Amino acid sequence: MFGLSLPTLPFLGNGSDAKDDAPVVLTYEQVEEIGRELDALRDRTVASLGAEDREYIYKIIKAQRGFEVAGRGLMYLGFLPPVWLAAVGALSVSKILDNMEIGHNVMHGQYDWMREPGLNSEVFEWDTVCPADQWRHSHNYMHHTYTNILGKDRDIGYGILRIDDAQKWNPYYLGNPVWAFALMMLFEWGVMMHDLEIENVIQGKRKWHDVKPLLKGWWNKAGKQVLKDYVIFPVLTGPLFVTTLAGNVTANLVRNVWTYSIIFCGHFPTGVQSFTEDETADETRGQWYVRQMLGSANIEGSPLFHIMSGNLSHQIEHHLFPDLPAHRYPELAPQVKELCGKYGLPYNTGGFFKQIGSVWGKIFKLALPPGLVKSKTPPGVIVERQRTAA
Repeated sequence: MFGLSLPTLPFLGNGSDAKDDAPVVLTYEQVEEIGRELDALRDRTVASLGAEDREYIYKIIKAQRGFEVAGRGLMYLGFLPPVWLAAVGALSVSKILDNMEIGHNVMHGQYDWMREPGLNSEVFEWDTVCPADQWRHSHNYMHHTYTNILGKDRDIGYGILRIDDAQKWNPYYLGNPVWAFALMMLFEWGVMMHDLEIENVIQGKRKWHDVKPLLKGWWNKAGKQVLKDYVIFPVLTGPLFVTTLAGNVTANLVRNVWTYSIIFCGHFPTGVQSFTEDETADETRGQWYVRQMLGSANIEGSPLFHIMSGNLSHQIEHHLFPDLPAHRYPELAPQVKELCGKYGLPYNTGGFFKQIGSVWGKIFKLALPPGLVKSKTPPGVIVERQRTAA
């Protein structure tokens, strides 16, 4: 995107398949102005943080705990099918809230300003098998620093999928839909193994002794999660052990499918771009902001939908401002969209079924050899990397 000679990078604004539009051309000065405007928007939001934000996160935590207590309690009546379904539903909502609107956002430091020990990003743990410290490295640092940079951001394909045209095809990717489905069903385990870089271990690029600290973390965290969900709580319901175990497994599957879907909708629908290391070397603040806007997408929905997604339905705003409380993203989104329109940049947004449909379409399409799939050349964004000489 930010090459030395004004390179053209493809994008499809809002998932459009149009090919005839003229490319967007941004000068160095325009890109830096975008950076200043977004910095100012962030500063105004930080200055306004206060009681309303504090009350919001406390309400979400109270709701999450209430759903968990209800779900665990209803399992004692799980021999009644309608009650079992209600228990699974309540527990699923609890796990989704814990992972999305609480865990993910708290560990981004969105509530560190409150100086509340239980909401400190460095010590918070969540209800999933992935150790929080490993997630903060693979997600907060690697993904948010190197968003959509091929060879740096391991979220592009998660080490097992071909999700971008720039990824070199090989016969393994014929199983793309199968690997994607498996990842969706076992998503918490896939997230846990993210830092392992299993493909590099298999290829001998990374030694097993290098990953021993990761394995210790897995044993401690995943062991506790498995013991809690699949042994202790089922045992506590006595003769209903099997129905409670099935309920806990189902709640975890619901959480996995939902989380996978929201995350993939925000990163991989039609129109989201990837970049090379050369294109992004020595980025300015403004150039980093533009990369975030071109490399993510939003999902439209109701206020409840946004809460259940952890407001990651506003993935563009999240990538611009990962440490701002996520419930503020809906009020920031119109301003970010207006800024995109001002400079002719795409603002990739759409309904859930539109975005997830385009994601699965890519998964199936990119499973095939490039020669069997027609490649479209969409309009481009030309960004001047260096200041124009006077």
